[in-house]
Amino acid sequence: MQQIDSILAIADQYDAIVFDQWGVLHNGTSPYPDAVVTIDALKGKALAVLSNSGKRADVNADRITGMGFAPDAFGIVMTSGEALHLEFGSGRLRDIKTLLPMTAAAGDAAKWAGALPVVFTDTIDQADAVLLMGLPDATEHPKQQAILDRARALKLPLICSNPDHASPRANGKTVQSPGALAHAYADAGGRVMFYGKPHKAIFDVLSDALGRPDPKRVLMVGDSPEHDIAGAQTVGWDSLFIAGGLHADATTNLFAGHPPATYIIPTLR
Repeated sequence: MQQIDSILAIADQYDAIVFDQWGVLHNGTSPYPDAVVTIDALKGKALAVLSNSGKRADVNADRITGMGFAPDAFGIVMTSGEALHLEFGSGRLRDIKTLLPMTAAAGDAAKWAGALPVVFTDTIDQADAVLLMGLPDATEHPKQQAILDRARALKLPLICSNPDHASPRANGKTVQSPGALAHAYADAGGRVMFYGKPHKAIFDVLSDALGRPDPKRVLMVGDSPEHDIAGAQTVGWDSLFIAGGLHADATTNLFAGHPPATYIIPTLR
């Protein structure tokens, strides 16, 4: 990995630059110190956000703008929740009609679904699948785990629209994310349908939205070797690893078993 001092030093090599959200642009509460001014300095470049968020793209765009980024800073905001919404809208998941949702807050599932022809239930025996799109901030979720244990016994598929294992919060804290429960579900023999990084499908969706640029001219900026860096490699993009993001305390061991990033930098600047 090549150490660089600023993304501005390499920006001209790329036609499009794609940013992760949590751990790169902000910590869930406020932007990182140099993030807003750096994005402003990239004005005129095709910029996009690719985020493992179970919520729709517009909700995330509003969050980013609310943290001080210019409303027109990112031409595209794509989330795993948006990709899943598109999948349901296409009819490819037509056999799944009733979902038991797991969310960070009441009402999140209904906001995500909008006019989709799906029904939500709190009764697991009535569900065709479990939709795991978010979790309340905590390091463990025993209530949700108990429901998932029952779902696995019933052989229900689990749809996970946020494959992240953890998410950063203010003061260097991290909370458990849906991916942690989903991977445990799979490890225990359950069927999981993942939407989001590092899975190739969401990179292809974003590439289509960007107009299918030359993969060698696209840069992925992220703080997760498992999701951002590995995912970028699957589609032939270069990558910039943010060493001071979610995994700041464990950078040395992070790339064991994962491809190295093209570049590395302490923070987005």
